[in-house]
Amino acid sequence: MNFHTRKWIKPEDLNPNGTLFGGRLLEWIDEEAALYAIIQLENPRTVTKFMSEINFRSSAKKGDIIEIGLEVTHFGRTSLTLACEVRNKMTREVIISIDKIIMVSLDEAGNPSPHGKTETEYVKDRLAK
Repeated sequence: MNFHTRKWIKPEDLNPNGTLFGGRLLEWIDEEAALYAIIQLENPRTVTKFMSEINFRSSAKKGDIIEIGLEVTHFGRTSLTLACEVRNKMTREVIISIDKIIMVSLDEAGNPSPHGKTETEYVKDRLAK
């Protein structure tokens, strides 16, 4: 799992219990998955199709630093499947895990579009070509 983004939990991110609001965390995960898929598939018209069961395993509180990790688990014809884990940066305790996030590449008309990708690529490798 590669951890790409860190977030600092601030007062505006909290629920009435004083812990990280789950909806805010899901917003961050969805954005991170979209950015990752757009870069991998080289298509800015990539959208979230599906998220599997979301397992909230622990909480985060104000001042915590969390990190969002993603890993490609499958390349489909028009899709990219990711796994996600969010953990506390300092303690490494897992906050949330999602086994499957499916992102779909679309054409200009909004229809699923084959992307032709079969393996994870890194921007640094593309630039070297």
